[in-house]
Amino acid sequence: MILDKLENAETYTKLHPGFAKAFEFLRRGDLSSLGVASYPIDEKKVFALVQKGSGKRRGEARLEAHGNFIDIQFLIDGNEQVGWKPRADCTEVSQAYNHEKDIEFFADQPQTYLSLKPGMFCVFFPDDAHAPMISEGLVHKCVVKVKLS
Repeated sequence: MILDKLENAETYTKLHPGFAKAFEFLRRGDLSSLGVASYPIDEKKVFALVQKGSGKRRGEARLEAHGNFIDIQFLIDGNEQVGWKPRADCTEVSQAYNHEKDIEFFADQPQTYLSLKPGMFCVFFPDDAHAPMISEGLVHKCVVKVKLS
């Protein structure tokens, strides 16, 4: 898991070949005006999901994890907390891994919470279970999905 500001994104581009394109997309000047939709970046290897929605309470947000994609979750507007727990420590599967949707859900409680402000991002690898969209207000974010290989 990585938590940082977009201005420091260059530090992480060597971690994966798709990160440079992902962070380039997040630096777009029109990012905040894009509609809620999916945006292709590099064929099926890298794509972005722009999301807007009401935040959830801590008890409502479920831990999730992915097997084939890395999530780069960037906060455009609002305030957001994201719960986190190592996937290996999750013991209560609430929805088995769905290969088509690349997602598994857990009933475990997060080990810790990360606080994001606009301009910040989190990177969640397949070994990171995360519970996004925790907020008392509206959350406007962009999740860039980067295929592992």
